[in-house]
Amino acid sequence: MPSAIAIKQVPGKPGQVYYPLEKISIPTPKPSDNQAVISITAAALNHRDLFIRQHLYPGTSFGIPLLADGVGVVTSTGSSPEAKKWLGKRVILNPGTGWKDAPEGPEHPKGYQIMGGTKMNPLGTLADVVCIDVGELEEAPSHLSDEESAAFPLTGLTAWRALFTKSGNAKPGHNILITGIGGGVALMALMFAVAQGCSVFVTSGNEEKIQKAKQLGAAGGVNYKEAGWEKKLQGLLPPDRKWVDAIVDGAGGDVVQKGSRLLKASAGGIISVYGMTISPSMPFLMGAVLKNIEVRGSTMGSRKEFSDMVDFVQKKKLKPIVSRVVYGLDIEAIDGLFDDMKKASQFGKLVVVLDKGPESSKL
Repeated sequence: MPSAIAIKQVPGKPGQVYYPLEKISIPTPKPSDNQAVISITAAALNHRDLFIRQHLYPGTSFGIPLLADGVGVVTSTGSSPEAKKWLGKRVILNPGTGWKDAPEGPEHPKGYQIMGGTKMNPLGTLADVVCIDVGELEEAPSHLSDEESAAFPLTGLTAWRALFTKSGNAKPGHNILITGIGGGVALMALMFAVAQGCSVFVTSGNEEKIQKAKQLGAAGGVNYKEAGWEKKLQGLLPPDRKWVDAIVDGAGGDVVQKGSRLLKASAGGIISVYGMTISPSMPFLMGAVLKNIEVRGSTMGSRKEFSDMVDFVQKKKLKPIVSRVVYGLDIEAIDGLFDDMKKASQFGKLVVVLDKGPESSKL
């Protein structure tokens, strides 16, 4: 039988518990008419997977394969002509279902159902095989290895919506600030914005990560641990555009207070927030009101946005950053990737290679 990695239930309160990993057997899938069976070659971690192990994510469940990012080869399909077209292709999986193309949010009454580790969706990519409707598949970009292909579905989709849909400022010559560079979403947002012709600035608590971001095209960066970092960043902005048009943020905390000093005076600006890793609350101050600043929550994205994002990656030949790779359904090795995430030591994505598929290449 095929195998997968899931979390094992042990006593503990949410936020205090850390569920151990366990290897489980999953049924050999039999595809229905419009489904495909994908032999997974690589899968990647996201912060939600760490939250699931800490029981800090809605719907956390046991016995369900972890992870939402995956690439693999279609090994069998259902009987429909549409499904049969996918046989033998190397594909990436849309990380969730229930959201077709509505710009405001998921159309499904149960909301967006992300793969990996919750009762909302029984599928997960940290498994030998996944059986899914072919409407959720995209061909893996031909210029990417399996490791790279697994590294961008969820983070790429999240970054795409936060930058393009929600900020509305991904335009040539615009100044975009991306906070907390080093994580998967922030790095994808950086790549997208640079490829779109924006001037991109970053923050990090690690100087090495700022320098790496500059190598990827960032115009400059500052250490947010330094007092008055926002003034230092303002000094880096081009003389003819001494303001930030939009902030793409995954930290929360004091981003409104600090960001309002950087966004254009009295003429508004957008803070597009896709996460709150520093604090679950974010004060909205009167100063932001007086400057007409908007804070827009952004999470994941629609099936249409996923398709648009993958097409952009293919056309621009973008390469997601992979921080570290381990091989096989090896619990000790995978635990090491989770340790990287807990310490925030990674720069890019943490990837598990299950099988070196025929199209895979070395990084």
